Amino acid sequence: MSDRTGIFAGDDPFALARDWLAEAEAREVNDPNAIALATVDEGGMPNVRMVLLKEIEADAFVFYTNYSSAKAAELEQAGKAAFVAHWKSLRRQIRVRGTVEREEGPQADAYFASRSLKSRLGAWASHQSQPLASRASLMAEVARVTAKHGTNPPRPPFWGGFRLRPTEIEFWADGAFRLHDRFQWRKTAQGSWEVRRLSP
Repeated sequence: MSDRTGIFAGDDPFALARDWLAEAEAREVNDPNAIALATVDEGGMPNVRMVLLKEIEADAFVFYTNYSSAKAAELEQAGKAAFVAHWKSLRRQIRVRGTVEREEGPQADAYFASRSLKSRLGAWASHQSQPLASRASLMAEVARVTAKHGTNPPRPPFWGGFRLRPTEIEFWADGAFRLHDRFQWRKTAQGSWEVRRLSP
């Protein structure tokens, strides 16, 4: 009989992830949707950085970035990635690994339109991950794109989302004396989820 009760109960890992995120949104002071996204470059060297998780879909996790960035190049080259969401206030984390694909359709357009005007103009102005001469040169580019695009800039063709479809999700909660609770959900060849408790 499964001992997945309380905060670990349920038959849908995405619903469980949404529940944990909702709890974090009520407790975390800053960016409860921040995740540490891990990728590898073409030589196999790992890279990690914080990004904001924007949606938990029925079967995937979605975040957005500049397609010209180092992270996007690594995501597209490898076709897979991992992330961890860690909430100190809840003493919990979720670890995810899986495959990635672009989200650059109406969903990306809608999310871009929901951002603040300054963030949208900043997306146009920033050549993410590329060398920058100075802060002044960046602000000059912001002024240039503001004059060009005005108050309703469209989504740049080089900016959009990535959807991570997990093959593995782990839910972790702090336990007394470092005897943590860990439940790993793994996708089977048939497409169902297999759940097992892991040692702390």
